[in-house]
Amino acid sequence: MLSAFARAFKTPDLRKKLLFTLGIIVLFRLGAHIPVPGVSYENVQQCVTEAGSGDKGLFDLVNMFSGGALMQITIFALGIMPYITASIILQLLVVVIPRLEALKKEGQSGQAKITQYTRYLTMALAVLQATGLVATARSGSLFQNCTVGSQIVPDPSMFTIISMVITMTAGTALIMWLGELVTDKGIGNGMSILMFVSIASGFPAALWAIKGSGTLADGWIEFGTVIVCGLGMVGLVVFVEQAQRRIPVQYAKRMIGRRSYGGTSTYIPLKVNQAGVIPVIFASSLLYIPALIVQFSGSQSGWADWIQQNFQSQDAPIYIITYFLLIVFFAFFYVSITFNPEEVADNMKKYGGFIPGIRAGRPTAEYLSYVLNRITWPGSIYLGLIALVPTVALIAFNAQGEFPFGGTSILIIVGVGLETVKQIESQLQQRNYEGFLR
Repeated sequence: MLSAFARAFKTPDLRKKLLFTLGIIVLFRLGAHIPVPGVSYENVQQCVTEAGSGDKGLFDLVNMFSGGALMQITIFALGIMPYITASIILQLLVVVIPRLEALKKEGQSGQAKITQYTRYLTMALAVLQATGLVATARSGSLFQNCTVGSQIVPDPSMFTIISMVITMTAGTALIMWLGELVTDKGIGNGMSILMFVSIASGFPAALWAIKGSGTLADGWIEFGTVIVCGLGMVGLVVFVEQAQRRIPVQYAKRMIGRRSYGGTSTYIPLKVNQAGVIPVIFASSLLYIPALIVQFSGSQSGWADWIQQNFQSQDAPIYIITYFLLIVFFAFFYVSITFNPEEVADNMKKYGGFIPGIRAGRPTAEYLSYVLNRITWPGSIYLGLIALVPTVALIAFNAQGEFPFGGTSILIIVGVGLETVKQIESQLQQRNYEGFLR
């Protein structure tokens, strides 16, 4: 990896792309520290100090994707979360709505139209999330244990509220534009790189907090243990993310005029973790809904106490089991809607392709479905175990809300890191192909 970056900086055009990307990252992190107009910065800092590392539920997930900007109520408070949500919704709608499915099959022009719909939906979600965040901050519910939580927004006038919503929405639009700039003029994967930066920015403070709260050798034992566990998790995630089942495919030779086409051999790569990090995000969001209902209802009845005991605390046995089962379910659900064995089998049959030993058509689709189900089981169980790492850390290290190597963060960081290095290597090979002998 280091050699790839060293060679990239020696190539003039790649060096410009890398420096441009670094400049965008600096602007992105700068916006995460500029407060929204109408917010009392002093009261926010006092609430952040008093709240400490308490569990924030869904706020914890959004705060991670915003690089800590959510709890600081800055202009980039919403982060990249509205765009992620809009992209997931559009992916699901493509399977349901025939018009979107037809656009997807049109190629580049259709994909451009879907991207435009994603932008519109991102703005709509940003308005909704900004309104909810401002309302939560005004009511004092953003920080549960803060004495000045209700004074975060000193001026409750309608003009101030509308200004805050517009500012946060504009911040989301700016983040989306910065990500597209990195994709077009930088090293690519703009949104993923901004997501990577948001998550990685919280690592140093979280690691130092673990060291400060430790008791063995002034916290260095806990600090070293967490580092070793994190490196082990990174190795495990790299191994599983790179693992794939390659199904061999052969294309029959065809004569068109005097030329022969086909006769080649290739394969269909089916990843063990075909769903990526999406099931973890779905499960985390869904599990927060009961706690959200209790929070806004203000009920003190028995059902509310039961939800607070079993779903608001991440170390509750019912929460752990439900979280794991939801991740497994959403892994199968997402794979089933993103990979269509019938469509793949039809395309293979159209171009004369077949799997050795399997007849073309329906038998091929059944075989692909069978293989996909078999490799999704270990992939979904792996996702569930990785996602439960913060809960194990909560019990073992008493690092609630501060354990940096959570399942979602590690999956995103490793995935984006691998993809970025691959892109840099491919661009280097295009400009300086060294062949087999160096």
